[in-house]
Amino acid sequence: MKFQPQLFIHIFLITALINPAYSDVAKGKELSASCAACHGVDGNSVVTDWPKLSGQNQKYLYEQLLYFRDGSRMNALMMSVTPYLQTLTDNDLKDIAAFYSQYNSTVGQAKNDEEMLALGTKLYRFGNIKKQIPACTSCHAVYGQGNSLAGYPSVAGQQIGYLTSSLKAYRSKERNAGAGSIVMQGVAANLSDDEIDALANYMHGLYK
Repeated sequence: MKFQPQLFIHIFLITALINPAYSDVAKGKELSASCAACHGVDGNSVVTDWPKLSGQNQKYLYEQLLYFRDGSRMNALMMSVTPYLQTLTDNDLKDIAAFYSQYNSTVGQAKNDEEMLALGTKLYRFGNIKKQIPACTSCHAVYGQGNSLAGYPSVAGQQIGYLTSSLKAYRSKERNAGAGSIVMQGVAANLSDDEIDALANYMHGLYK
């Protein structure tokens, strides 16, 4: 087979566009300066309603930034940031995502409620067949680290308030941006408020 340099270059460029190693982390830090007020300098927010971005996989962060910028994902807490995101290019968003993905997320502390922890553990690890609720481990892994290749987010140590509001937004179908939201709508459809609270508490305390 004859070597085709143009084909090789083409493949290389496509790979570079989706590979975190080719993102400009330093530029991402600069572009994310205004995000620190809510999400923390390194992406570890301290307010329960604001999600931790630190340690989140780049694919997931990039996709969510795209949804916010393009208006397919709406959130009252992000409304003030949307105009700024609309000034950024796709590569800028990739750089921001790469910046946050390089850090480690802080460990959360689940509430020491035996009944709540038991329910959260059962739902997260095994789901509920009778209610057609799948185990969270199938996408988010046993320790909540997610799946970076598939773009499934890490949930380990995530803020309880954010986890709770997200699951309820999926249940009501308010959150509907991207293919992943369709999956999560199905997962959350049969969750009660108590089950959502138990899951959020359990995931907040997850770590490896």
